[in-house]
Amino acid sequence: MTNATMQKFGHPRSAVADVGAWTVLVRPKQPTLGSLVLVCREDAKAFSELSPQAFADLRDAVAGIERVLKAHVDYQRINYLMLMMVDPDVHFHVIPRYDGERRFGQAAFTDVGWPGPPDLGTAVDLDDAALDALVAELKSRWAAA
Repeated sequence: MTNATMQKFGHPRSAVADVGAWTVLVRPKQPTLGSLVLVCREDAKAFSELSPQAFADLRDAVAGIERVLKAHVDYQRINYLMLMMVDPDVHFHVIPRYDGERRFGQAAFTDVGWPGPPDLGTAVDLDDAALDALVAELKSRWAAA
């Protein structure tokens, strides 16, 4: 089931992987390279409403995300932010954290909040070509692992 949060973040175009009850999407606004949104497809508006299976699937989704992003971005830390103030479906913003700059295509991605909290207000806004390229790169890495 596709929900409003998935649509807001560009599903199906931005989709990297489905893992059980969860969908991994590339975040169109990238505060750091490889920023994702991990969205639960169950009809739940609170974390405690998820099924036991969704909680089990979450472990596999997180393992896949961390494997792929470590290989692609070489993050030093990773933040999972469950904000849910605007988009009510259960989801996390996944922000790889690093000191310095990472490059992808023609864009440079600096973690301006490092080593403090992530600065979600400062981001590289991916155009369609850059979004498609990043989705393709992460899908390829996901499939290869």
